Amino acid sequence: MSPRPGQPAAEGQFRSAVKAGEFLITAEVMPPKGGDPSHMLAMAADLKDWVHAVNVTDGSRAVLRMSSLACSALLHQAGIEPICQVACRDRNQIAIQADLMGAYALGIRNVLALTGDPTKAGDHPKAKSVYDLESIRLLRVIQQLNRGVDLNQKALPDQPLDLFPGAAIDPQSPSWSGLQRRFERKLTSGAQFFQSQLISDFNRLEKFMDQIAAGCDRPVLAGIFLLKSAKNAAFINRCVPGVQIPQSIIDRLAAAPEPLQEGMTIAAEQVKMAQQICQGVHMMAVRREDLIPKILEMAGVSPR
Repeated sequence: MSPRPGQPAAEGQFRSAVKAGEFLITAEVMPPKGGDPSHMLAMAADLKDWVHAVNVTDGSRAVLRMSSLACSALLHQAGIEPICQVACRDRNQIAIQADLMGAYALGIRNVLALTGDPTKAGDHPKAKSVYDLESIRLLRVIQQLNRGVDLNQKALPDQPLDLFPGAAIDPQSPSWSGLQRRFERKLTSGAQFFQSQLISDFNRLEKFMDQIAAGCDRPVLAGIFLLKSAKNAAFINRCVPGVQIPQSIIDRLAAAPEPLQEGMTIAAEQVKMAQQICQGVHMMAVRREDLIPKILEMAGVSPR
């Protein structure tokens, strides 16, 4: 049973698994575009026995959807541990701190700090961006709230928070020095775990783990994305900055009699590769989250 709002919650299974050094599995669900969360909750329920926590996106690609905070609260009420993504694009520092306090009061503990995609990329290109904070400053704000002070170093009279913050990384970034610098700044700013963008170059991931993340004592989860067809892979190459699906994978999908099944096989192969390289995987299967348990099973992963 979930604790009542405002009541302390026991340490979540995700934080416990991080501390125990388990191989971590998270998955992403998409909030509804409207007022009915039933589909999202059904997808998350399918994942519950397979993952340590479920990520809820916050205006991903600057596309309007139900708030990550509301969806995370609904998942928590349903007994599914959420990772609430918080993007800095749409809210100023007052609103972000208020949402973090509200998330804690609702029993949400895991937060992924993000800068946020530019509004021009989404479905409301004329919307005003805020960016009062960015991901590294957001991590520092969470540190301060956990210590019992706000961004202005004023004490919180109604108790500190106890949030478990994480950050995003992109091991395929073209700037190796920039990647190292931001990773180190996120570490020192309090990130307790890292979830990567879609990984298509596992040699690059291995280099990142060996040369940048080695010895950091923080888990890195490789982003595994279900490619549904050659057309889907080509779209990602064309529209997602920093990602380049290899032509060999596109050819496999194009030649397969059942491209979706081939995409699942490829994702399962990538889970196996990640098991040899890093501390976990973050599964992404847009609109087909129901296939994630099957992919994990194909990779030899058992239900939790």
